[in-house]
Amino acid sequence: MGEQFGFWTSFTVRIGDINYGGHMGNDKFLLLFQDARIRGLQSLGFEETHIGDGVGVILKEAHVKYLAEVFLGDELEVGVRFFDLKRTGFTVGFLVKRSSDDRVVAEGTTVMVAFDYEMRKVTRVPEIFKEKIGRLELNLYAVTRVRGKSDILR
Repeated sequence: MGEQFGFWTSFTVRIGDINYGGHMGNDKFLLLFQDARIRGLQSLGFEETHIGDGVGVILKEAHVKYLAEVFLGDELEVGVRFFDLKRTGFTVGFLVKRSSDDRVVAEGTTVMVAFDYEMRKVTRVPEIFKEKIGRLELNLYAVTRVRGKSDILR
């Protein structure tokens, strides 16, 4: 499952992430996804405000599936992958694992659209971004196929 994610980053659960139930609040997972997405983009030479040609990205949709409780001090590993490139957007997938027991605690996706912040409108995904993400996905697909798995989305 983890081989489908081209970028991994680590986070430590802080006191501000904990809610009245004594575990990580559901809203904090979206912040975790955002931080991981930003780090993933930076690893490819991009920023949320610049994915090429003066274009940034903006969040259109988000989904989170909660699979286990997360507690103060837990070390989390977050896998990030960019896929489903379309004319004006793409999907970012996330897999969150607790380091101490390697348990998947959450997974989800965000749908991002290319956005021209100067013109304040949705626009096409820049070619440079498409090319870089396309190469990354081809490499992940090749690795997945070599390992005998055909479903690279999950």
